[in-house]
Amino acid sequence: MGKIFIAAGHNGLNSSSLAVDEMKGGTAEIAELAATRDLLIAELRSRGIAIAVPSSDLNLDEVIAWINVRATRQDIAIALYLDVTDANELRGTSAYHITHNAIRKRQAEILTSALTKRVPEILNRGAKADTIASLGSLSFCRQVAVPSLMLELLFTNNSQDRLLMQTRRRDYAIGLADGLQAWLSENAATVPVLSPSSRLDPNKNITYPEVNINLNGHSYEERGILVSGNVLIPADLVDRLGLNLDQIPLACRMRYQGIVYVQAIALRELNASISWDSATRTLYLRTIFEICAGQIDQIMGLGHASEVQLLMFLKNNNEAALNSYGDLPQIYRQEAEIEGVNHDLAFCQMCIETGFLRFGKAIASEQNNFASLGTSPRVAIANPPSQQTGASFESPQLGVRAHIQQLKCYASTAPLFQAVIAPRFHLVARGIAPRVSQLTGRWAIDPFYDRKILALLRRLYESAGIF
Repeated sequence: MGKIFIAAGHNGLNSSSLAVDEMKGGTAEIAELAATRDLLIAELRSRGIAIAVPSSDLNLDEVIAWINVRATRQDIAIALYLDVTDANELRGTSAYHITHNAIRKRQAEILTSALTKRVPEILNRGAKADTIASLGSLSFCRQVAVPSLMLELLFTNNSQDRLLMQTRRRDYAIGLADGLQAWLSENAATVPVLSPSSRLDPNKNITYPEVNINLNGHSYEERGILVSGNVLIPADLVDRLGLNLDQIPLACRMRYQGIVYVQAIALRELNASISWDSATRTLYLRTIFEICAGQIDQIMGLGHASEVQLLMFLKNNNEAALNSYGDLPQIYRQEAEIEGVNHDLAFCQMCIETGFLRFGKAIASEQNNFASLGTSPRVAIANPPSQQTGASFESPQLGVRAHIQQLKCYASTAPLFQAVIAPRFHLVARGIAPRVSQLTGRWAIDPFYDRKILALLRRLYESAGIF
């Protein structure tokens, strides 16, 4: 049987560890996570299971490289992390897996079920495809050479979850150990996986099942392969499609029978559409769309999602929001159309800024501020610092209008068609940021701000059948 790699502190981004922010109650997040990880390691070792733990000083890329150098076919890898959100009502545990992989999804369900069986007070949020993560993908799920999952243990700003871990830490460790042991045993009986040993040793006689490729509605002459539930396609096909192969990490490639293959799901980041039919073992790959995939990050232009599609997208992510904001998709389409702004992008930015209309501590829902818009200098001077929580608007429609106006201010020098109500419209250099990527560092300081908006836009288009 193989060993288990256990990483902790990485939330899918390339940073050395979770920030040592002070939790409510005076306990640091990193200390909470480390204490749980250490108990888990002790429990697994008491069962005779081999463990490998990368140094906490390594960043995410270094952790992945460290694992890949040491991994063998029967190993598995888990990354533990704690999440934080402005919406205090969010709670529970989730396991993220590489999307379109039924095997990995089942293994994620094994893990969360074992944990919640031992600690039934935990809300089981289940297995989640990594495409719903904020960046649209998780490197740990895709680039680790052996089967890997990312486990979101809890939301640290939820007092119920936090207290549960602090008082039931031993049960957390036992539940996780039960799930990992079951996963490790199952993995030992499955087909060989993409690992450094199978990549580098040309003498290993490994045969992977072939899969059909349907390219833009037509059967493609060459076939892909299925490796541990992941579909890989010839790298030459990526080049023929005019996609930038250099953007696909080497960890997502393998050489098999003299041909280099790449993970098909990696093409999603290059604005290709990927779907899988397990019954016919066919990968459906689309690169021809009704819209120009290379221009989806342009702020000015027409949106493509209907009001119903926007409404269903919101419902799938926060059904409760429909009670108060059921007409918001219609308002966004109307206001954006007036000013020539892409309503799809604006709507997705709103979802990022408000947490799908859950809002948070910084801005209250009554403010009708859907894009974290700041106030004008005059308003800021008139209010004490403790009350400066962003701009407020009399109605949702005016809040949306201000959002659209501010986007147009950044993206275009064309005049507005309605009276200015965006508080900081006159303080921005007009037309300085026509693309979403240029909003990063201007609208928000999150270095991944644009990637999060575009990842959400891809999810919207996929759910609507546009991609």
